[in-house]
Amino acid sequence: MIGDIFFQLSVRSVKLNFTRSILASIGIVIGVVAISAMGMLGTNMSLQVEDQLSSSANTIVITADAIRMGPPGSSSSASYISKTQLNKIKSAVGTNGTVIPLYSTTTQFTSGNVQGRGSIYGMNPDDVNEFLTIGNGTNIAGINEALIGLSLSESLGVEVGDRIKVSSASDGPPTNASSSASRATLTIAGIIDDRGTVADSVSTDNGIVVSKEWYTAQYDGKDEYTQVNVIVDDTDMIAEIEDAIDAKINTDEKKPSIRITDASSQLDTISSTLSTLTTFCLAIGGISLIVAAVSIFNVMMMSVNERVQEIGILLSIGTETGEVRRMFLYEAFILGIVGSGIGGLMSVVIGYSVVDAMIGTTEFFFMPSSIIYVPAGMVVGMVVCVISGLYPAWRASNMDPIDALRSD
Repeated sequence: MIGDIFFQLSVRSVKLNFTRSILASIGIVIGVVAISAMGMLGTNMSLQVEDQLSSSANTIVITADAIRMGPPGSSSSASYISKTQLNKIKSAVGTNGTVIPLYSTTTQFTSGNVQGRGSIYGMNPDDVNEFLTIGNGTNIAGINEALIGLSLSESLGVEVGDRIKVSSASDGPPTNASSSASRATLTIAGIIDDRGTVADSVSTDNGIVVSKEWYTAQYDGKDEYTQVNVIVDDTDMIAEIEDAIDAKINTDEKKPSIRITDASSQLDTISSTLSTLTTFCLAIGGISLIVAAVSIFNVMMMSVNERVQEIGILLSIGTETGEVRRMFLYEAFILGIVGSGIGGLMSVVIGYSVVDAMIGTTEFFFMPSSIIYVPAGMVVGMVVCVISGLYPAWRASNMDPIDALRSD
């Protein structure tokens, strides 16, 4: 192709109109960067969520089939899992997993003059190590001890051994004033490592974990559990165990008592949402390419109009229409190569920066499913350029040689 005289004529045309050609290519650069960067961002978000959810892939989450509006025992509590239901869950699971009941609500924490708000979880301290990792300190030993999430500990400025005060209810004064006076202060026994997005819905990063005895003394609602987690020994049995739990408790198909989810169902929901978001972002990048296509089309039409006599000469000496057409398609292809090449290089740099800023990690950036958006964006950019040059090339090749030679 490089030795083709018509390709050389196309290169000459681009050089003669260098500024105009570069400005047209910038549109392709922007479109390629937009498509590649947005595609990589969406893919990295999906891979990050999938990686985090995989850590709890063996967990079944059971919640009451209603939205909880307040702490157990309060008038705003909509629903809960009862002790009777818990026993049925244990019966259905049998020896195939570990059943972990949880209490939880949202409340306010205070350390000195610093205040924060987050989740508080009540559970058996023996269950903590089943799905939480204590990065610093020890597990809960005394009733007035607690574990704190890393994010909350940093925002409150507390360390192991420090004390924090906990509001007795999420919406006001203590529900059990006699016990809150002596138990509203907790000593931090350990700091929980960051968990990120997890399938078990226990978001401890901005919360604390206390013993179930402390929780029920503070908030009432004994044996009224917010959720129950089942840690399954064999992930192949998840569906079977879910069916067994569902059969024992959800006896009324029209009005189920509990909702059962696991990592796979949550991953499907999140992946669908992220896919929609990625598609929307790619559509924005596509709009950039449409604008670039109009610019390329305009440049090509200007090139045809400026070279009418040259076209007339070529046609009059026996140049085939296909060769004239190819000459202008070469020119569009050159603009596409330049724009897509620069756009591809910039996509790696900009995409890397965007992923690092938005997600906080580039662990998955160079994964094939992520980096593939760079060559994909380049190919789309080149195709857009060639398509934009089709009509101008056709118009040039179908000129009447005599009329072309007569033009000024």
